[in-house]
This record gives sequence, structure tokens and C-alpha cells, in this order.
Amino acid sequence: MSFLAILFALLLEQARPLQPSNPVHNGARAWVRWVIRTFDAGQSMHGWLAWMLAVWLPGVLVCALHWLLVWSVGWAAAVLWNIAILYSTLGFRQFSHRFTEIRDALNAGDEELARQRLAAWMRIDASTLPRSEIVRHVIEFSVLNAHRHVFGVFVWYSLLAALGLGPAGAVVYRLSEFLGRYVHRPLKPSDHPASDALQANASAAWSAMDWLPARVTALGFAFVGSFEEAVESWRQHEALFPGDSNGVVLAATAGAVNVKLGVQDQGGAGQQPQPAHLRAVVGLLWRSVVMWMVFLALLSLARLLG
Repeated sequence: MSFLAILFALLLEQARPLQPSNPVHNGARAWVRWVIRTFDAGQSMHGWLAWMLAVWLPGVLVCALHWLLVWSVGWAAAVLWNIAILYSTLGFRQFSHRFTEIRDALNAGDEELARQRLAAWMRIDASTLPRSEIVRHVIEFSVLNAHRHVFGVFVWYSLLAALGLGPAGAVVYRLSEFLGRYVHRPLKPSDHPASDALQANASAAWSAMDWLPARVTALGFAFVGSFEEAVESWRQHEALFPGDSNGVVLAATAGAVNVKLGVQDQGGAGQQPQPAHLRAVVGLLWRSVVMWMVFLALLSLARLLG
């Protein structure tokens, strides 16, 4: 069931991607905001309570509805529910339009437009960035987004689905990532700030939840890219910065497509980022998706035959 749900969710997301402002994501944002306002009282125990309610309670409800559908309607209804949840939580099209706009601007030679698009996407000052730095930022941000929106969801969805928890893993992973970002967002005058305790707890929880998915993503990039270079870059980064999951993903990317990224020493191996590397990264991501889909298909077939 996991393979079919992921396959159809990806196909649906490619055909009809969710708009940036949609009821599902708006509802998740409103839920997290309400939990923080209501339960974040400043102490560590309150921070953990707020995190558990914001992240795990929706996961429990999603799992409960999954089994309710199984028992009352049948597996077909449960599969449709899984597809709906995955459609809302994974997919390239939730961010790829930004990537495409910047790539097209660079290919047209309009570096100023590329800087403007990059600044709007990453919320940084890109006004003085040279061409290679624009490409580097786009690669890094795109790869991390692909990891969080696709491969990380694959891992947590598949693990918890195998334990009988339906699509809860996809919801828990994405809400954990969102909460980790939300509590550190730049505040507006009307915003309710998250306490230091909640910020620390959300960051620690996200680091723990992303440890395995980041290394699964890095391993996939190594298999479908330059394996030895990706593993060596990953190993060197892990030795210097243990526990840095984002760095692991970027280091594996750098080795897999032979490009220098921010995680590497500028004297190390790899080429300076060029627009051609954007095409190489797109190929790397799609090959990795195909590889993991084939792996899930084989697991599903083995389970049926067993």
C-alpha cells in the first residue's frame, strides 16, 4: 500500500500541485500558532507539551482515521486517505517553481532578476552575489527542500506505515520541520514569540527526527551519483561537524555532482557552481526518487509473495 500511495501522490502532485496558500497548510500554520499561544508558558516541560501537541496529536488523529476507514469501509478508502495525506505533505512542486524561475533567468543572462528571485525565495540580501554564488545558493536550498519535502517524508511515512500507523509519519515529520522553522521565524509586531525553551526543544526534536532521513537521502545521492566522491565528502563533513544533518545532505550532493558547496573547504575537490550544475542536480534528485520507488516496489512485492 505504501508504494501505491506514494506513487499516486507524486503523480497527482505533478499534475495539480498545491498552491502556496492552501487550506491544508494554512490550517497547519493556524494549529501550530494556537498551540504555542495556549501551551507555551516558558518552561521546558511546557515547551515539550506544546511540541507534542503540535506535532504528534495530528499524527495520532491521522492514524486513527486511517484505521477507522480500514475497519468501516475497507483498504481502498484507507489508500485514498494515505494518498490525500501524502499529496499534502510531499512533492517537488511545492518549491520547484522558484528553482525554475531562477534557472531560467540565469539561462537568459539576467543575473539581476535571478538575484531578485533568490532574495524573495531565501529571504536574504542577494544584491551583490556573483553568478557562481547564486547557483550555489539555489543548489543548496533546492536540495534541502527536496530532502524535507520528498525523501524525509518517504522515510518517516514508510517506517510508521510498516508499523501499522498509516500516514502518521508523513504528518509528524512535516509538522516537526515546520515547527522547528516557525519558532525561529522573524517576528512581526503582532506575532506571539515562542519561548527559549520551546525553541530549544523544537530544534532538538527536529535534529533527532531528521538524523536518519538525512543519511538515507545522502545514501541515495551516493548511489545515483558519483558514489566514492559522495561518500568521501559525506565522511569528511561528518568528521568535522558530527550531527549536522543538513551538512551531510549537502556534502553528499557536492560529491555526487562534483560541485563545490558551502559545506566544503574552498580548496577541496569539485568545480565552482555553474548553471549546468542545476541540470545535474535535477537529474540527481529524480534518479534518487526512481531508485527509492523501485526499492519500495520490491519490498511491497516481497511482502505479497511472502
